[in-house]
Amino acid sequence: MKVVVTIVRVLLGLVFFVFGLNGFLHFMPNPPPTPAAGEFFGALIKTGYMFTLVFGPQVLGGALLLLNIAVPFALVILAPVIVNIIGFHLYLSPVPMQLAIAFIVTAFELFLAWYYRAAFAPLFGGAPRP
Repeated sequence: MKVVVTIVRVLLGLVFFVFGLNGFLHFMPNPPPTPAAGEFFGALIKTGYMFTLVFGPQVLGGALLLLNIAVPFALVILAPVIVNIIGFHLYLSPVPMQLAIAFIVTAFELFLAWYYRAAFAPLFGGAPRP
């Protein structure tokens, strides 16, 4: 099982590290966006800071996964990013292949969260003790 966990962790880390860096460095071409996705990206660009908030956590979470450092923390960082990716591909850019990749990334995240579930147990343990 540890081998499977390592493979999934590295694959998920690579996806987020590489695509997060691409958001800053633009070394891979992006497919042409749908009109709705183009408007969405245009609005993000106009804010001047949203791309940092979108791609920064991807780089950080991906690096933590690749380095096998604070994996549960990396999963927490990446969870809202993955929710946004799913929403983006469901509503703004429903390209079947990209949506399939988004669901695979989600499955990897859920698999790792289950494997590291002991780290998350205190979050669901009831009222904190004083």
